[in-house]
Amino acid sequence: MAELKLGRLPDRTSVKLTIAVLPELAALLDEYAAIYAETYGVAASVTELAPAMLKAFLDADKGFAKARAARTTKP
Repeated sequence: MAELKLGRLPDRTSVKLTIAVLPELAALLDEYAAIYAETYGVAASVTELAPAMLKAFLDADKGFAKARAARTTKP
């Protein structure tokens, strides 16, 4: 078997989640999608943007990162 620099890719199977949001949040998400389209010249639905938004939020949450690290270091 060949020895490649690139390791095996992780599972990329999507998991579908369904959420309900308040009307105010739905309006903000729609507005974000509109501004995204104006900024980048490419339309993207809230459904397409939401996973990246959630990932960015989790990546930026220092408290979450600290709590995750603490959980993995417990014996």
